Amino acid sequence: MINDFKPTVSAVSSAVEKVNADALVLGVAKGPEGPILLPNPLADKAARGVADSLKALGASGAADQLLRLPGVDGFKSETLVLIGVGPLTGEPDGGVSWEALRRAAGSAVRQLSAASSVALALPAATLEQVSAIAEGAALGAYSFPHFKGSEEARAKTPVREIAVLTELKEKHTKPAVERASVIASAVRATRDLVNTPPSHLYPESFADIVKDQAKAAKVKVKVWDEDQLKKEGFGGLLGVGGGSSRGPRLVRVEHSPAKPIAHVALVGKGITFDSGGLSLKPASAMTTMKLDMAGAATVAAVVKAAAELNLPIKVTGWLCLAENMPSSTAQRPEDVITIYGGKTVEVLNTDAEGRLVLADGIVAASEEHPDAIIDVATLTGAQMIALGTRTVGVMGQEDLREDLVEASEDAGESHWGMPIPEEARSSFDSEVADLTNLGDRFGGMLNAAAFLREFVGERPDADPKALDPESKRIPWAHMDIAGPAFNEKAPYGYTPKGGTGVSVRTLITYLEGLRRA
Repeated sequence: MINDFKPTVSAVSSAVEKVNADALVLGVAKGPEGPILLPNPLADKAARGVADSLKALGASGAADQLLRLPGVDGFKSETLVLIGVGPLTGEPDGGVSWEALRRAAGSAVRQLSAASSVALALPAATLEQVSAIAEGAALGAYSFPHFKGSEEARAKTPVREIAVLTELKEKHTKPAVERASVIASAVRATRDLVNTPPSHLYPESFADIVKDQAKAAKVKVKVWDEDQLKKEGFGGLLGVGGGSSRGPRLVRVEHSPAKPIAHVALVGKGITFDSGGLSLKPASAMTTMKLDMAGAATVAAVVKAAAELNLPIKVTGWLCLAENMPSSTAQRPEDVITIYGGKTVEVLNTDAEGRLVLADGIVAASEEHPDAIIDVATLTGAQMIALGTRTVGVMGQEDLREDLVEASEDAGESHWGMPIPEEARSSFDSEVADLTNLGDRFGGMLNAAAFLREFVGERPDADPKALDPESKRIPWAHMDIAGPAFNEKAPYGYTPKGGTGVSVRTLITYLEGLRRA
């Protein structure tokens, strides 16, 4: 069940006393000598009553701290709200970063979910600040009540109307606000898919949702059903999905402008539920395994956003969808499967399944000779051991890896470049097949990337005499989002509990960067 809720976000250049909103939000930062009220010229009158009383009110400026105060006389807003922005960092434009503003706006809107309308009087003197505030607020306006039992609970929505107070005129702010809304919609769509239970989201229904969403964005969609996968030899998807009564699907989504300046292929892991197969997970390890399709959800949302933003980049998304279940038809340890394109894999652990479906997708994507291939996957528990639950690991060709990490910094997400050790490939050697699906336990995130790299195709202009295989390969990167894709703890900033939509903003920012390159 996909959420059709979309908040209205606007930039308003009227003085705050003229803005009709349920809550007016002011920002408080942690200064060197105590809390500091952040400036917004349009809210000066409202700020005068609290600027000298921050300590007495208990305001610290700590991120996510929210204080509600009675509305100020002469203003339409019923509630005056102070939101913590975090410490001053010496950044230009007021001493706080764009990401700090993004998180503060999102936190305020998230915590004010009972309000129908919110006006944000955070520092908004530049387009970048306006964009960050609008984006964060739209990201914070999220809930997923669809499976609640009562109609009243299902009918509840987050903040519907969001106004960003700025002295900049609408003709200047409108493109930034529209971009922020598109990006937030893409993140919300990803969260919705990740949060949908496996009883309702499985390969066929996932493909149907993508087809429905593509109509509005003029995105082309092609779906391979089980029979077509068998006919064309997609052994990874068929092997992983063979144990389920709900067969696998491969979905190709495409944004294709008239004169693209580049072609980027995105490949997403879409395991709609991962039991581990015959290599069964412990019961406690299955409770969040509806998240294992976050990579495919990310890819679908990014392609749609690229179309809505009219990016001059051809973007093809490959969604590798399967349900990994144990049954009499499931693949077994020591089975040998043939990946699309002909390479064989000895399956030593059926719970190392994501790399098998991704291999099919990477080979298929390579056949179109894109300028770059990026795969996105909740691939390894080793990612969380290495980088925790908020930082994505990025591996692959050096230039592409660095570009993605740089894009993540611009987008306000945490991605970290990681190596693929030279010796990693040898741990997948098999006596009976081209390779196994199980490498060394230590460095598991890096080793999984080495496995995937084996399926990346060659560039059509590659020198056949070149000795270095890396120079022949299509530029490729692997993004392991295993931990950051799902927040099991308390919400923070613009991030809710459950699906987060991580890497959507990074990939959109990366694609936008190609336009400027």
